[in-house]
Amino acid sequence: MALIMAIGSSFAQEKTQEELRKENSKARQEIRKERQEIRKLSKKELRSRVDKSIRKDAKRLAKQGWLVKPGQSSLEKQLERSYLMQCEYDEDLFPKYIMGEASSVGEHYDAARTAALSLAITNLAGQIQTEVTALVENTVANKQLSADDAASISETVMTSKNLISQSIGRTIPVMECYRTNEKKNTEVLVRIAYNSEMARQSAKKALRAALEQKGDKLHEQLDLILGL
Repeated sequence: MALIMAIGSSFAQEKTQEELRKENSKARQEIRKERQEIRKLSKKELRSRVDKSIRKDAKRLAKQGWLVKPGQSSLEKQLERSYLMQCEYDEDLFPKYIMGEASSVGEHYDAARTAALSLAITNLAGQIQTEVTALVENTVANKQLSADDAASISETVMTSKNLISQSIGRTIPVMECYRTNEKKNTEVLVRIAYNSEMARQSAKKALRAALEQKGDKLHEQLDLILGL
């Protein structure tokens, strides 16, 4: 009876993993299709779509009480830059930039801003981590990497978020605004951009260091996975 239950449990788990794999594959196909459509848009069509998103988000942020400091670009201008950068893709339909966003509260503006930037970088590291995991799955699906090697690298990826965060270089400030809460503390919201190619280099540097610490001989697989 226990054997039957164990087999049934194992089968259910494999089925779930297979379903998840198919769902992830379908999601990636839909994202790729959407990016292809964006690249086909004329400048006028793209501008129209961006302007619509800007008006909607600027209105939402203003309603929530977000302001910009004197001397900074308006929320609309900052959002415009952010959206246009997010619509840039390379020849392989990968985003040219990844965006990290975070907010933090502090007694002073500078303290809140520093904390928000740190959280935004952590957000970037999480996105890079997710992207590398997807690339590992893709190399397995294409039979370019064995399941055992993939499992070892995936495990390293999942435990290397802090290393990836520390390896991130210079980011591009895209948006910065603030508001004051009921306790008179300042909340700062920031959005930063990071070049995708530099992100892959950062991930490679961090993962190589992690693999070396574990003694794994999988360094050569990183170039294959990250397309470098």
